[in-house]
Amino acid sequence: MTDNVILHATEEWENTRIDVFVSKNTDFSRNSVQLLIEEDKISVNDKSVSKSYKMKNGDVLSIIIEAAKDVGIIAEDIPLDIYYEDDDLLVVNKPKGMVVHPANGNESGTLVNALMHHCKDSLSGINGEIRPGIVHRIDKDTSGLLVVAKNDIAHEHLAHQFKEHSINRIYYAIVYGNVKEDSGDVEAPIGRHKTDRKKFCITQTNSKYAFTHYDVVDKLKGFTLIKCKLKTGRTHQIRVHMQSIGHPLAGDPVYGPKNCITELKGQALHAGVLGFVHPNTGEYIEFSSPWPDEFERFLKKQTIK
Repeated sequence: MTDNVILHATEEWENTRIDVFVSKNTDFSRNSVQLLIEEDKISVNDKSVSKSYKMKNGDVLSIIIEAAKDVGIIAEDIPLDIYYEDDDLLVVNKPKGMVVHPANGNESGTLVNALMHHCKDSLSGINGEIRPGIVHRIDKDTSGLLVVAKNDIAHEHLAHQFKEHSINRIYYAIVYGNVKEDSGDVEAPIGRHKTDRKKFCITQTNSKYAFTHYDVVDKLKGFTLIKCKLKTGRTHQIRVHMQSIGHPLAGDPVYGPKNCITELKGQALHAGVLGFVHPNTGEYIEFSSPWPDEFERFLKKQTIK
């Protein structure tokens, strides 16, 4: 089901950018307007326009609004480790082993199932689908902090910050070997593996720019504890980048050595710090969470005395 919003431009809006005009006359943010233009859901005088279009006196603008549809996700009463919550968003600490979004083979027990129960109807519905505010994701066996949007305006603001790389995200990882330099950068494009579609690799073919900065936190017996700050957020980015420089993550069954460290229950990677500008108050807020138990136990075993 769709609805149309019609706006008429008067002389006072002459030469005003279309995203400014719409945002001033509706509840849409400028980012939302630009997204609608890209999806060809905004027209002027029954013609498609670009994001840089400037309004003219007498223009008739039409916005196609699609009603959000239920994607059939079942709400489940699963405990959530909530670090912060208000009317616009919440920050949760995802445990290792939990999938973020339902998919084939993981239809239940996910973070989204838990959010559906906790948030009820207070969730964003971007792109015409009711989905509980998932602005970004982390891998199943990566633990740590995620921000979830409760409404579309918050979602758009947070998504814009991720796009502009202004979100502060720090990950802690245990990697194989002695990382000699105290800090370093890995700048290499990431794309899907040619033969194994579940894996990613550094490639120039159908890839996306990726940048990871790392600092050595502690040197262990055969391992190094590092913290990584992401400029981009590609799938498996830290795991692929660290493998590429000869230091795969401990416990990683995909990118690590064949004799995987099973006691870690997956890659030793934790999203420990998350900071962003609140979409409503405009204030910068930051959160940190401790390493999971298996991460901490492994660190203590490997500490050089």
